[in-house]
This record gives sequence, structure tokens and C-alpha cells, in this order.
Amino acid sequence: MIKIFPNNFYRPLHINILMLIVVLFLVSCGGGKGDDLDKFIEDAGKDMRTEVEPLPVVKQYVPIEYNADGTLNDPFKPRKALANQSSSLQPDQKRPKEPLEAFPLTSLKYVGSLFQGKIKYALIKTPENTIQQVKIGNYMGQSYGIVTDVTDSAIQLKEIVQDDMTGDWTARNASINLQE
Repeated sequence: MIKIFPNNFYRPLHINILMLIVVLFLVSCGGGKGDDLDKFIEDAGKDMRTEVEPLPVVKQYVPIEYNADGTLNDPFKPRKALANQSSSLQPDQKRPKEPLEAFPLTSLKYVGSLFQGKIKYALIKTPENTIQQVKIGNYMGQSYGIVTDVTDSAIQLKEIVQDDMTGDWTARNASINLQE
């Protein structure tokens, strides 16, 4: 006998009906376009621009030499002011330097005082942890500071400094307070 249909074609009727229901259910689920998600996807693409602005043209960098003509001062070198020889206030640069002139005034500490006869001495502690004695008339610091007064609470100095712009020498007062 010749078979036209395969063997599984003749299944029981309830299995065929069940398969038909499943196929109909699957077909009915995929057909609608009323979803919020589908609507959002359609609307999201409407506001997008399709053209991108081109990048700006970058100009070629041309290096320029600083101070090519030599008219400007080098900003990394300290300027030396011209000494004004007509100023009456000038430090005596020919005198021998005293030991405390090797240190900045801010690094020196006034730690005590003592009398020897009628002369009052101040005791100064250096950054090297040595103690030096000074009295009125001695020099301290790197700005030609001369001691003008020694009290129990402070040492008064008169420093002679040079103005960077004009070159004139000027006097200024400074002090070192007693460290307790």
C-alpha cells in the first residue's frame, strides 16, 4: 500500500486541537502596535538631528621667541637696581661682616639677655643652634640691620634696604621678640 501522509498525521484529535489553539494564541499576540514602548520608539527618533556640525578649523601654531628684540627683562632673573650714589643713606659695604649677618633676620631667635658692667647684651640663637651675643651697634641679618636697642622683651634694629625700582637706599625698623 502506498502512503501519502506521514505516520504522525493521524494523531488523536485533542492533540491537534491543542496545537491549533497554541498557534492561534501566538499569532494573536504579535499583531498589535498599540504598545507604549512601540509608540515611544517611533517618537524618539523624530526629534533627533541627522547632521553633525563640523569641527572648527585648527590654526597652525607659530612659536614666537620671547624678547626677540632684547627690550624686555628676563622674568626669571632678579633685576639689579642702579645704585643711586646721591643718596646720603648707604650701608658701609667695606666694613668686615659680623657673624650674625650671614643669617636672615627671621631665622634668628632672641632667647635672653645679660649685663656685663653697664652694657646689656642680647643672646641670639642661630639656625645652627649656637648662641651669639649682640649689643647696641652690632649688625644682624642680611639687610644691613644695626641693633639700636636691647630690652627685656625685644631687640630693635634699623635695616638699610635698596628699593628695587629706583635704587635708592631706605631705612626701615625691624625687631626680634623674646622667644619663651
